[in-house]
Amino acid sequence: MTAIVAPMDLETRILIVDDDPGIRSLMSSFLDKHGFRTETAADPIEMRDKLQRQAYDLIVLDVMMPREDGLTALRQLQRGDGPPVIMLSAVGTDVDRIVGLEMGAEDYLAKPCNPRELLARIRTVLRRHRPDPSATPATAPKPPAESTEGVMRFAGWRIDLPAHALHDPHDQPVILSGGEFRLLRAFVEHPRRVLTRDQLQDYAWSQDSEQYDRAIDVQISRLRRKLGQGGGSDLIRTVRNEGYMFVPAVTR
Repeated sequence: MTAIVAPMDLETRILIVDDDPGIRSLMSSFLDKHGFRTETAADPIEMRDKLQRQAYDLIVLDVMMPREDGLTALRQLQRGDGPPVIMLSAVGTDVDRIVGLEMGAEDYLAKPCNPRELLARIRTVLRRHRPDPSATPATAPKPPAESTEGVMRFAGWRIDLPAHALHDPHDQPVILSGGEFRLLRAFVEHPRRVLTRDQLQDYAWSQDSEQYDRAIDVQISRLRRKLGQGGGSDLIRTVRNEGYMFVPAVTR
């Protein structure tokens, strides 16, 4: 049967990091058949070496590896503006999932996983981070640099939705993960009203994304910490037994 290749898959580079050569070969072969361009690394050291020489759109990163585990490697990746990461682990408890998500992973799969499920998760994460080329022509003109369309302000902060950029009241950039940015966008588009976890799931994630209440709480906790570093620790209020509210007024 011929593999179905989505337009977004073409020219998409994926780096698979796993100490098991059989798993690397299986994943790489399967993803290659579905139109991705894959490379592999046997450990985080080789991963970092390849990242210095090549840009990747996504990393599939195993947790349990000798010498350096995947969570340690993930922590180092999050210090820069690295690509989104999907974690794989033979230990698939909720605690492990939460730790991975809290450290910045976009998704977490227990091993062994069905290659088709991994493919679906990869496409979901990629859709979050960039538009589908089939929906937006590559030759479409860009808006002028001075345009304020899609720019929203709150309590001295500025969020540029098309550019996925956030600046604090001192005009310093604040780096957010994909999940954190989607949550903040949901809040600024629905200010001063209580949003339940189910509503945040609908606003911030696609229907085929496997999110759960604790994961959303973790993302909000991380978002609060980053806002707090810029003096915005009280922007998101917890409403007991109901959900969360974005407190400040928002202007366009």
